[in-house]
Amino acid sequence: MSNENIFSTVDADIAEQIATRRGALRRFGLAAAAVSVPVAFAASARAAFAQDGGAMPKQVVDVLKFALTLERLENTFYEQALGTDGLIPADTREIFETIQSHESEHVEFLEEQLGDEAGKSPQFDFTAGGMFTPFEKYEQFLLLSQAFEDTGQRAYRGQAPNLAESPDVLTAALTIHSVEARHAARVRRLRELSGWIPQSQPGAPKAVQPVYEGMGQTKKYGVNVPQVSTVNARQVTEAFDEPLTKQEVLAIVKPFLKS
Repeated sequence: MSNENIFSTVDADIAEQIATRRGALRRFGLAAAAVSVPVAFAASARAAFAQDGGAMPKQVVDVLKFALTLERLENTFYEQALGTDGLIPADTREIFETIQSHESEHVEFLEEQLGDEAGKSPQFDFTAGGMFTPFEKYEQFLLLSQAFEDTGQRAYRGQAPNLAESPDVLTAALTIHSVEARHAARVRRLRELSGWIPQSQPGAPKAVQPVYEGMGQTKKYGVNVPQVSTVNARQVTEAFDEPLTKQEVLAIVKPFLKS
């Protein structure tokens, strides 16, 4: 399939700017506006919860703590990779500096939302008990980067229904979800793959295959699309991402958690 797809505009923007999001915002005088967005979400959410008795609902707390663990994993992964001399080539380093800056902002936002509930970050083992050497081999770093980003965006989608009664938090979570999806598409393009996920990502190593389980579904909202249209199965799976449950996500990331 051609790499000319709907993600090409996003990729071109990233390649052209080769700068952190904050740096780009400063150039256009929008830094203050960018900073105010998560603050506004946080203040609005806290105000809404205060009107309902002052406590953030347990279901919302659980979702945000779950999301925070994933964001901390990603942020730590990129921090360690960027701190490893010679791992990331010069021509892609600024891309991952940008991605890491986004993950850091996600962590900061979620920690602010949770306050004392955020707790300490777990320790991570990015070798997954010896299965990977991502800070020695660039291709393995890219593989895990793609897997973590794809896991993150499917996880946010899976948890969205649990935030339906908290619209401010849901809005914030969905804005993060969209960024995770763009990260994933960008990394797949670096790996010379299409920007979207075909079926269950054929050819993915067995160790990361669980990230893509369920992506081969062609029945959408009760309709088996290929049976009632000229759209083939592969195209359907590329057009829709499937959510992951909390249990499925935890099974994926468990090998990378020390504690």
